[in-house]
Amino acid sequence: MKKVLVAMSGGVDSSTAAFLLKKQGYEVAGATMKLWRGKGGASKPGERRLLDDVREAKRVCDFLGIRHYTFNLEKDFKKCVVDNFVYEYLSGRTPNPCIVCNERIKFGLLMQRAKELGFDYLSTGHYAVIEKRGKEYFLKKGADTRKDQSYVLYNLGQGELSRLLFPIGKMKKEKVRELARKGRLPVARRPESQEICFIKGSYPDFLRSYVRGFGGIMERGRITDTSGRTLGFHKGFPFYTIGQRSGLGLSSAVPLYVRRIDPHKNRLLVGTREEASSAMCSVKRVSWVSGRRPKLPMRCEVKIRYLHRPSKAKIGTAKKGVKIFFSEPQFAVTPGQSAVFYSGDVVLGGGVIRE
Repeated sequence: MKKVLVAMSGGVDSSTAAFLLKKQGYEVAGATMKLWRGKGGASKPGERRLLDDVREAKRVCDFLGIRHYTFNLEKDFKKCVVDNFVYEYLSGRTPNPCIVCNERIKFGLLMQRAKELGFDYLSTGHYAVIEKRGKEYFLKKGADTRKDQSYVLYNLGQGELSRLLFPIGKMKKEKVRELARKGRLPVARRPESQEICFIKGSYPDFLRSYVRGFGGIMERGRITDTSGRTLGFHKGFPFYTIGQRSGLGLSSAVPLYVRRIDPHKNRLLVGTREEASSAMCSVKRVSWVSGRRPKLPMRCEVKIRYLHRPSKAKIGTAKKGVKIFFSEPQFAVTPGQSAVFYSGDVVLGGGVIRE
């Protein structure tokens, strides 16, 4: 009997994944990661959420009659995910912490723990599909287009995919809820978790709290147009992102958007929607799901952010990484976000937008 360790957050998706795997005849155990309680130790909201997640996951495991593990990965999570999140904003970029967490924590450290404990597979409640053709594994979009999470999984390679199971990837969210209710899982009606698990409230408030004592990093600075003319002042460049229009406090005859963040001069550059659009971008730290770079240039579809509609593009070689040439200019191409490459429903790979 194959053994599966299920990453369980106490939510309905991962709980249903464990439920389905047990029904399919696997020897299943659950694992909850202790990731974040707050900077410098336990904060009341962070501690409460952490305890809730552990308690709910254990309730489900007890209900299913399976073993439950708890792994304390707080130090690793702080270093790999939270510190990186803050550093990226302070460098004028807009990060995606879920992608970093998946790569370094879930499918890095947790997968290693699963292997050390003798499990054949690691499973999660992600909405994505793994398909094996011959000896090669393919990562595909989830069946539920509203919940598809393939974008945040592009760093998975052949080694990881061969040891992963996504039991709910071919289901719609409504079906997952229905299965949880019919199976009488204790978390069947638990609400959706928030987008960034370690932030309660707004990310600017989190940044203010986290970097307090760093001096002038969050200082007020100029907002200028393309000619360098000062139009107004910002409250600190880390509180803004490319494409942002609201909160600028500018009076203009046409809508103005953040088109560039200059951390060295503590300045925001704004322009029209057309000026905030790009026909190309460079991408670094490129990862290919197949484990090998395809012949370039090639044509495919590219998503430049999680909720972005894929756009047609050509990928070419570059000295560091690749360059993407869009068929049509794309609005708010944002350094720090990831560009993910698709061929239909299949994820080819991706990387981090450099500029």
